[in-house]
Amino acid sequence: MTALPTRPSNPEAPSKVETPRDLAKPTGQPIRRRNLSLKAENASLAPPSVQLRVLGDVMVGGEHPNFDAKLRSAGWATLERAPLEVFQINLGKLCNMTCRHCHVDAGPDRTEEVMSRETIDACLRALDRTSAHTVDLTGGAPELNPHFRDLVDEAVARRKHVIDRCNLTILLTRQGQDLPAWLGARGVEVVSSLPHSGRRHTDQQRGDGTFEKSIEAMRRLNEAGYGQGDPRRVLTLMANASGAFLLKNAADQEAEWKSTLKRRYGVTFDRRIVLNNMPIARFLESLVETGSLTPYMETLVRAFNPATIGQLMCRNTLSISWDGFVYDCDFNQMLDLKVAGREGMPQRIEDFDPEAFTAQRVRTAPHCFGCTAGAGSSCGGATS
Repeated sequence: MTALPTRPSNPEAPSKVETPRDLAKPTGQPIRRRNLSLKAENASLAPPSVQLRVLGDVMVGGEHPNFDAKLRSAGWATLERAPLEVFQINLGKLCNMTCRHCHVDAGPDRTEEVMSRETIDACLRALDRTSAHTVDLTGGAPELNPHFRDLVDEAVARRKHVIDRCNLTILLTRQGQDLPAWLGARGVEVVSSLPHSGRRHTDQQRGDGTFEKSIEAMRRLNEAGYGQGDPRRVLTLMANASGAFLLKNAADQEAEWKSTLKRRYGVTFDRRIVLNNMPIARFLESLVETGSLTPYMETLVRAFNPATIGQLMCRNTLSISWDGFVYDCDFNQMLDLKVAGREGMPQRIEDFDPEAFTAQRVRTAPHCFGCTAGAGSSCGGATS
């Protein structure tokens, strides 16, 4: 078996696998913070090829996790595409934050990986050739792309439903202060990451002071009409676990979040969705460092739910990287698994062929178990 990549030892890392109960206890020690991306640190896990190798070497029940075999056992010969509905554009890996669970490995140091205007124009030309009804803008912090507002206006002019995947804190920066009203005037849905309805778990994942800033950003969104039940100003909160376990996407938990955030902080939102932590990039690094990778993969594989397959986001989504390559989904993009297909099939958005794209199977790897575990997981929340 190939040895897992390691970093210099971390005296603050736990010596055992963390459980939800462990994570709920005060550690008595500060959480280690990193301000650089894996790429900037030249970390051994930075290359996608290394991440894929590490995932492929994990053993679960004496076998390497085989997603295609699991599909076949569920009656799917291959993962075929459904009609294209979501046109997802990653505007770059530049971000004002460096979150410890980030599967994009985004951060302030990713200044060179920002989508150009030429690539944005190619995206728009390709969009016009599809039946996609939603334009999903992500990053990094998509708002940091200098062409973000122009792209929103272009998508709105095409009568598309536009989603801005916002980290909330960007709304407190100089360039983001007017965005709540600006986005609201265009009917853009804001999907915001908030790992927990409490301070400690949020700051643990995203950095000290993040929860307070996120609450202030939610107040500004509320003042602009978001989170008030207006279908043109929808505020969606996306939560993910603070460790190597799965969250439940129960309706009573959404009600509890709404009650807690309104009672304690006076802020409101429209809906809550849950995203499983994907064993990619910085969360993969955390799993490796804490000895949690095999237990977490066991959790994902054993929680495989055949009912999720039909609604997997890779079946109805086109994902475009900052440099113009086409992928099945955001997670495949981060692992550099470009669209599969016959030899010579265009893989760049400027050469996009809708019919050829739809005809190709979806590429899979062990990380795909993250989307089929439990109630399922996607950029739109649970899938079953």
